Parts: sequence; structure tokens; C-alpha cells
Amino acid sequence: MKIIRYADVDGAIHHGVVHPDGRQERLVGDLFDEPKPSGEPARVARLLAPIEPRAIFCIGLNYRRHAAETGAPIPRRPVLFMKSPSALQHPGAPIELPITLASTAVDYEAELAVVIGRRCKNVARTGALDYVLGYTCANDVSARDWQKLPELGGGQWCRGKTFDTFAPLGPCLVTAAAIPNPNALQLRTLLNGTCVQDARTDDMIFDVPALIEFLSGGTTLLPGTVILTGTPEGVGMAADPPRWLKPGDSVSIEIEAIGQLTNPVIAEPHPRLPR
Repeated sequence: MKIIRYADVDGAIHHGVVHPDGRQERLVGDLFDEPKPSGEPARVARLLAPIEPRAIFCIGLNYRRHAAETGAPIPRRPVLFMKSPSALQHPGAPIELPITLASTAVDYEAELAVVIGRRCKNVARTGALDYVLGYTCANDVSARDWQKLPELGGGQWCRGKTFDTFAPLGPCLVTAAAIPNPNALQLRTLLNGTCVQDARTDDMIFDVPALIEFLSGGTTLLPGTVILTGTPEGVGMAADPPRWLKPGDSVSIEIEAIGQLTNPVIAEPHPRLPR
């Protein structure tokens, strides 16, 4: 099942199901407790990110070829950082390049996002996928200068990863039953129509069950928690010369069985000065 979240013409927010023939039907009930088709069409005025995250856990250096292109050793345990839920961005809405805390080195990262559907803690990998509601496309947008440069406090990652609009999700949530093996998917990034990342999720160092086992260790994962599972090779930082995002660019993340998440790139609007 493909599930969307949307605003209707009155601004009310709903979930809907996309049927195989393309029809969109409004859902009723709790997304985490078997929502039901309403029998009414989904009157989509604006497509939204399919989930409002309770938390966003992110994994770095989780593809072998990406670790190789950055010259990093293969990690022994998952490399963890977090994004604020306020970094969320919707399909079609712009990625804003920071100007208040200016960055000249903003990068794209195609990622498979996992959405937790049931409260879990200390889950064994053998049953980990039972706690997944579904999967969607993500772009782990990253300001590499704030992430890495010592003079900007780099090395702790979160500042460079959690600017507003730096977590686009979408276009839909595909339920777990439709993707029995999340580590057998093709994913790509298209930058202005040119393919710059092209890989399979079986290149992950730590697969999805292993990540859920690790992240739930001593830690409660609430329904609505989003896990970004890492990016493959082909990031702009590793290009020669580096391939940084600029205003006017368009970035599309494509994942097999899910769809395409596209966002334009603009400069952050100037903040209003206090009166």
C-alpha cells in the first residue's frame, strides 16, 4: 500500500491511499492503527511529507563504497547522529541554502527512510522488521563546512545536518508488507536531470534489521520515529571539483518500489529584522 499525507483546499490535513490504478482515496483513522479507506476521493491541494517525525535518527558511513570514496574506515558500529524534526521538508518544496549561518558547501544524500510503526525497545534483529510501518525516500541534506570545519565547530555533525528544510521526505509511505526486503532496492539521485548516485541498498554495512536492533538498544523508539539509513557513493563532496548545491538546482531522490522525491534549491529567505 502507498500512503500519502496531504492538505486539502481548506487546509485540513489527511492521509490517503494511492490505488494501483492511480486513484487517491482519503483514509480515516489512526495511521498507526490500521487506517481505513473512507470511500471518498483524496482532494489533494498540496502533497506533504508522509509522516511528521517524532524523532529523526540518522546513520553515517553506512555504504561500503561511500566509505571508500571519503577515505573513511569501515565503522565497527553504526555512526549515529540526529536531525531535528523541524528540518522536515515536503515533496516539491524548496531546500533552502543557509545565509544566516552561511554555508557554501551544501550537499545531497539519497537515503532510504524507515518509519517505525510500534513502540519498541531492545528489539532483536530477527524480529526487527515487525516494528516497521513503512518506507519512504529521504534526502539527508548536509552543510559540509558546518559538519566538518574545526573553525565552525565541525566534527559533531548535527549543526550541519539540521538546518530548516534539510530533511525532505516523500513522496509517499510504502507499507512494510509491500517491501519485504528493504535491502534489495535500487536508489538514485538526479541532480538537474543527471544521475549522480546509483546504488543498491544491499551495499549497506549495517542492514535495516541491524539498525533497528542497535537504535532500540536501551532506547525506546516511538511510533513515527524515522531512521535515515545512510547514503551511497556519489555525494557532491567526493566529486572533483566538489559538486555543491546552488540556487536553481533541482534534486530528485528515486527509490525502487517507492517513487521519486523532488525538491528545488533556493537561497534561504532573508530574515525579517525586528522593529
